[in-house]
Amino acid sequence: MQVAFTNVQRCPPIADGRAVDSGCFMRYSDTPFFADNQTINLEPFLKTGSSGKKTALIGGVAGGGGFLLFVVVLIVWFKHSRRKKASRGDILGATELRGPTNFSYKDLKSATKDFKEENKLGEGGFGDVYKGTLKNGKIVAVKKLALGQSRRAKADFASEVTLISNVHHRNLVRLLGCCSKGPELLLVYEYMANSSLDRFLFGQRKGSLVWKQRLDVIIGTAQGLAYLHEQFHVCIIHRDIKPSNILLDDDFQPKIADFGLARLLPDDQTHLSTKFAGTLGYTAPEYAIHGQLSEKVDTYSYGVVVLEIISGRKNNEMRVDPGSDYLLKRAWRLYENGSHLELVDESLDPNEYDAKEVKRIIEIALMCTQTSPGLRPTMSEVVVLLKSKGSLEHPPPTRPPFIDNEERVVVHGDKSTSTASSSSNATASITQISAR
Repeated sequence: MQVAFTNVQRCPPIADGRAVDSGCFMRYSDTPFFADNQTINLEPFLKTGSSGKKTALIGGVAGGGGFLLFVVVLIVWFKHSRRKKASRGDILGATELRGPTNFSYKDLKSATKDFKEENKLGEGGFGDVYKGTLKNGKIVAVKKLALGQSRRAKADFASEVTLISNVHHRNLVRLLGCCSKGPELLLVYEYMANSSLDRFLFGQRKGSLVWKQRLDVIIGTAQGLAYLHEQFHVCIIHRDIKPSNILLDDDFQPKIADFGLARLLPDDQTHLSTKFAGTLGYTAPEYAIHGQLSEKVDTYSYGVVVLEIISGRKNNEMRVDPGSDYLLKRAWRLYENGSHLELVDESLDPNEYDAKEVKRIIEIALMCTQTSPGLRPTMSEVVVLLKSKGSLEHPPPTRPPFIDNEERVVVHGDKSTSTASSSSNATASITQISAR
């Protein structure tokens, strides 16, 4: 019911919509499903008992809730049986009904024109992504996974893809299908025409997002992470939240990509491999240093991304100016001085945003990047904080890690301690994270 309810929400504002999943059908309409006072003889559909006890059952449908639902399910079942073969040509419909579609390697190779460089959309820790056009004309994104080809790897791939394909949320990229029979493991996703967020923050279209669009990305990304952490029946920790993993649809609404793929890593691929599970500048200290993984790792990365969205500046960007700070440090210094708005991207028109709202969101981002995981809010709490219009009813944020050159942060579970050390030792600590 929950899956069908989620799917049917894609239908409005049209006047009639329906969602079909295994064992469940949900429909709405602004016109009656049946004529007034219509009756249906159910006898042909019922299993018969002894001939002496056979009875006919006639029910009135008008206003009959349970009976109406039963009749609707029967009608849809017959219609679905007749259309089953035809629905295989519609990739989105097939995904709605049966989970991920199994594609042949040959078809995906043809769709991407033999994975030509001109069709390459980007590169990621899990593999390269290519634009492809299927035989039915649909445009998709095909990811070549950089994973092993062992029997165990393929078995894990099949189970995890089944899990990921059941994740349905408007702020998560939809997995449409896969291919496990070929020289490489392939995943097929819905295609995002506007590419990734980093293109609009740091790339060719830098500065083109207005404040309303940036705010939508901030809220939508939080909603997607909250779903992965708390609303799906399995907690999925992304581990690599960054602008290049946040894609934008035609309306510039955010969709998180690559979620669930970290579960496919072999046991020996730990946090030490930043290529697969984490990116310098976005990785929480407890995960980068000690390998302690929780959903608060994503919360930390999200806070960094929010600061990047507001400032239009990369967190791990090294400035030439000797006196300049990296982004997280600068945001904290401005917060301490009450000068939040100096962080805002200069390309934004001050008339587009409310100063109090921006200051509040910067404080939320700093709450997400606190050194102690226990002090960081959950993503569902972040969503509530973002949508609340009043002042924050929450303890003020504490200092993020690695703010002072004189300070070395050591993280133990939900507790963090600071020990005085020389500047060289602090630098060595940060370098250690970089190397890992």
